Amino acid sequence: MQSIILMIAVFISGLSSLGMEMAASRLLGNVFGTSNLVWANIIGLILIYLTAGYFIGGRWADRSPNMRTFYLILAWAAFTTGLIPMAARPVLLRAAAAVENLEVALMAGSFLAMIILFVFPVTLMGCISPFAIRLALTDTEHAGKISGRIYAISTLGSIIGTFLPTLFLIPTVGTSNTFLIFSGLLLLMAIIGLVVNDRKALLYIIWMPVVLIVLALIFLKGPIKRTTGQIFEDESAYNYIQVVERDGTRFLMLNEGQGIHSVYTPGQDLTSGTWDYFLVAPFFNSPAVDMESVESLALVGLAAGTIAKQYTNVFGAIPIDGWEIDPGIIEVGRTYFDMTEPNLNAVASDGRWGLNHSGKSYSVIGIDAYRLPYIPWHLTTQEFFMESAEHLTDNGVVVINVGRTPNDRRLINALAATMGSVFPSVHVVDVSGTFNTILYATVLPTEPENLVYNLLSLQESGANPVLIDTIELAITNLQETPADGMVFTDDVAPIEKLTNAIIIQFALNESLEILR
Repeated sequence: MQSIILMIAVFISGLSSLGMEMAASRLLGNVFGTSNLVWANIIGLILIYLTAGYFIGGRWADRSPNMRTFYLILAWAAFTTGLIPMAARPVLLRAAAAVENLEVALMAGSFLAMIILFVFPVTLMGCISPFAIRLALTDTEHAGKISGRIYAISTLGSIIGTFLPTLFLIPTVGTSNTFLIFSGLLLLMAIIGLVVNDRKALLYIIWMPVVLIVLALIFLKGPIKRTTGQIFEDESAYNYIQVVERDGTRFLMLNEGQGIHSVYTPGQDLTSGTWDYFLVAPFFNSPAVDMESVESLALVGLAAGTIAKQYTNVFGAIPIDGWEIDPGIIEVGRTYFDMTEPNLNAVASDGRWGLNHSGKSYSVIGIDAYRLPYIPWHLTTQEFFMESAEHLTDNGVVVINVGRTPNDRRLINALAATMGSVFPSVHVVDVSGTFNTILYATVLPTEPENLVYNLLSLQESGANPVLIDTIELAITNLQETPADGMVFTDDVAPIEKLTNAIIIQFALNESLEILR
């Protein structure tokens, strides 16, 4: 009986350690984002804490090789795990404000404070496996068999703990409750173990669940973030989703909330943002472009459907296929952004996979899945743009929205070069008042002057004012196409390295500006 309980405790510990790591990524991602820098810090530091736990647990087991100590360690691991969401809430709320205002020092300090919260529970969970081996080892001739079994059970728990939070717990009960569930499982095992082995020791831990419940009721009330104008928030399997309404306009924000992914103002077609510029794409072709020649649209990165709505309003009910990896965002689009166009086929899938499995050709393929620092590298490569070209009509256009900083255009240069390795012409338009640039690549050789001639033709024909205004803005903000840049491929696409360098340089420049 004791050995069975011991093995279950090892399994739950393995489950919780990896489950906590996955939940930590969401807890931090809600504010600091999900870039490789965040993931590297989470994974690296948790591995350091586990390493310390293995070392400490082995020595501890030799000094106090009894079940009472083992289950008390498990109980304190449970209790400190349960404290994480409560202790994190005030830090995260302050950090969220710092991220909105780009307060670099406060962001860094908050991130460090969050990481420190995991020291005690993860280190204590690291103690469990070596301690369990010491307790289970009664015959040195079977040391290898026993240690192998314990590490296998712990690893099996870790495998389940990798998928359980992401695929079920976080989307169902939220991040904070996910931590509390792991805490409860660990605490339950500690209580069962002490009931079997040392009931008097229960007095040392019986207060823990009561304290956790009281603290949760006090500190976990209200929204995860208190963003001004927030009307909806939720945690999906992929993102922390917010809808904010200000002055009659709704905004879709994800994770740290630094970027706006969709916008909707009832009765207003012009957004004065990056989405408008996608309408310009067909008019880089030789004049005069007939409005009816725009027959279909594909969107990689549908979000809440801003671009789809604009295309429908300007070009009519043309067939639109939109791929959005997060089904939670699609649902939010339908509920809060009136994404109900009958001509829109919204598909919850990865955009590259979805486009490759489409049997259609499109007049325009719009890619709005880039947002510094979270750029899916597989949507930036030469091979991806070759696949896109195969799904374009004879006069088709690919258009992408790329983030940048005011004085660093390295990412623009690289993507222009990558697209230029596939398409004969690439055109560059900066979106005034933003850190965004729109790149257009055409199947046919084209000239930027085509935009001017098409504008004149549209003005004469009395085309939609939204389209005319946007083309005028695009002409005003046309840039020189970069002469060179790195070409990204499926084999080599150091997109994270480049975006991290751009962001760090920008943050340093901002800090120096403040000091001046």
